[in-house]
Amino acid sequence: MSLTIALTGASGAMGSAAVKFLLESERNHKLRLLLRDDAVSRKYARSLKGTDHAKLEIIYGDIAVREDCDKLVKGADYVIHMAALIPPASDHRLEETKRTNYGGTVNIVEAIRATKPQPKFVYISSVAVYGNRNYLHPWGRVGDPLLPSTFDVYAATKVRAERYILDSDLENWAILRQTGILHLKMLENNMKDGLMFHTSWNAPLEWVTADDSGLLIRNLIEYDSDGKAPGFWKRVYNIGGGKINRRTGYDTFDGGFAIIGGSAESFLEPVWNCPRNFHGVWFSDSQVLEDYFHFRTETVEDYWDIVAKAHPVYAVAKFLPSKLIKKLAIERLLGDSNAPMRWVKSHEAAKVAAAFGSTDNIDLCPVSWEEYPLLSKGRLADGEIDYDALRDDEYARTHGYLLDHGYDETKPDSELDIGDMRSAASFRGGKCLSESMTKGDLYTKLLWECHDGHRFEASPYTVIKAGHWCPECCQPEPWKFDILAKSIPFFAQVWYDSHARGENGIYYYKNDKAVGFRMKDGMLCRI
Repeated sequence: MSLTIALTGASGAMGSAAVKFLLESERNHKLRLLLRDDAVSRKYARSLKGTDHAKLEIIYGDIAVREDCDKLVKGADYVIHMAALIPPASDHRLEETKRTNYGGTVNIVEAIRATKPQPKFVYISSVAVYGNRNYLHPWGRVGDPLLPSTFDVYAATKVRAERYILDSDLENWAILRQTGILHLKMLENNMKDGLMFHTSWNAPLEWVTADDSGLLIRNLIEYDSDGKAPGFWKRVYNIGGGKINRRTGYDTFDGGFAIIGGSAESFLEPVWNCPRNFHGVWFSDSQVLEDYFHFRTETVEDYWDIVAKAHPVYAVAKFLPSKLIKKLAIERLLGDSNAPMRWVKSHEAAKVAAAFGSTDNIDLCPVSWEEYPLLSKGRLADGEIDYDALRDDEYARTHGYLLDHGYDETKPDSELDIGDMRSAASFRGGKCLSESMTKGDLYTKLLWECHDGHRFEASPYTVIKAGHWCPECCQPEPWKFDILAKSIPFFAQVWYDSHARGENGIYYYKNDKAVGFRMKDGMLCRI
């Protein structure tokens, strides 16, 4: 059966892989791509030259323009929305990021709602919505609290876009929270911006390759159109590569630098990278998508082999002294506007507070790798741990690493009732004000109230299964999770893994400048 598939973000790492697999399919799909009318997109379009034009239609436009989204969506069977400004671009172009990532999603959703029959909609969200994790709770799953890291506008737009979709009453939707993608230009891109120093050494990272992500999109469409994906729609999922692809920030750097004859320790210093305010989670539920669509074919080791073969110039670097590479390629980035050490030297107090807690914490950081408590080497600040065992799904479930969602999760969804909603609301510091619900109905909206008295409507699925809460006070910007965690046990159970209970920060951007305040004796004081 021939299908019309509309895609945004087709020129990105995941998008271009999805296009490749869809064009190679024997199903004779017709692809409709919405591309920006810029040099990068035009170059990508030229790379598709020779493709059967009956199978490919390109619309040059802007996702932030509703009319362009209407053209994309009209007559489509599936809409796959992958377009987004991502870091580091999103760290520098804040308003464009909001306009594209959130505003563009609103346009796509409204275009779908105006179309009859509605196409099926897949939205690619991000692991960044979960925010910072460390060894105390390295494991995450759908339904965990959404605590995007301070000043991460990309993550903030993903949270807001998800909420818009969940509240929109589309007929068939799915939100896929993508983990970190391994793509051919990752190492190269990391050598251009201070973003590389945002990665916490002990951040849990569950990788997936761009090709496997693209294969997921093709298999999703074809399995579903064949009736082989029962129960898939109207749910949120995590995309991950499984145990074999679980690493930390440290051993990810170590594997990448090995290609050029180095290591994390030969090229980097412990204090250069943020100890918190990053993102990364090992997913206890990433197997769900694999069971549906069987897309995992590559490991992290496979990826590094592919990168080395694709970039022979990296082999030349093996003959250069590591100190020279460190000096010329990496130390120069310490002065980049996106580098934490630049924030310290420039006295950007709000960013330093968000990333380190305080400048005093920087002084306390171990200066040698031998002293640093690296999770990937089984070292913790207060003892040792079996790193390999920790990365196993079953170990996570049996050793108390999964977060509490505030209701009886031993009950099947069909048995969840108003009592479970009241329990979940209480764990979030609020109330479920609806007097009743149909047992097992997770999609009819109920009335809720947060700890601050804000009342809102949301489906049970949005709250207990997708991890969202008050759309007014629990959205990022301003980032005030220090304050919220004091009233919301659901947040507190993970927030205080990397934040002191005495922190009272409120952070936001003003005229593109990072600003921070602290609550002290009932007064707001500038950080």
